[in-house]
Amino acid sequence: MEVRWSFLWMLLGASLVTLIPRVLPLLVLSRIRLPEWALRWLQHIPIAVMSALLAQELLVSNGSFSPSSAGLIAALPVFAVAYFTRSLLATVAAGMVAMAVLRHVSWFAA
Repeated sequence: MEVRWSFLWMLLGASLVTLIPRVLPLLVLSRIRLPEWALRWLQHIPIAVMSALLAQELLVSNGSFSPSSAGLIAALPVFAVAYFTRSLLATVAAGMVAMAVLRHVSWFAA
């Protein structure tokens, strides 16, 4: 099997492009003490990112606003499980079960 140098350079470049934005902030921020207001602000980032991902998955289809009824119905028990258990594993399992059940119901089958 022949490995081309261009592929290896591309792989190295892609690795650096992925590694630098992840490692550089970690190295810089680990050496400085952030003010309290910045720490409070940073606590909201995971919630904002998750909300954006969920909204896109549930409400956008083919680049336009088109809510999927199966996705929205499956989201209801998943949100309840997430709220009451605060467990990522339970939430993901509930989402998988909810979508599996809805896809086996004939009126949601695609």
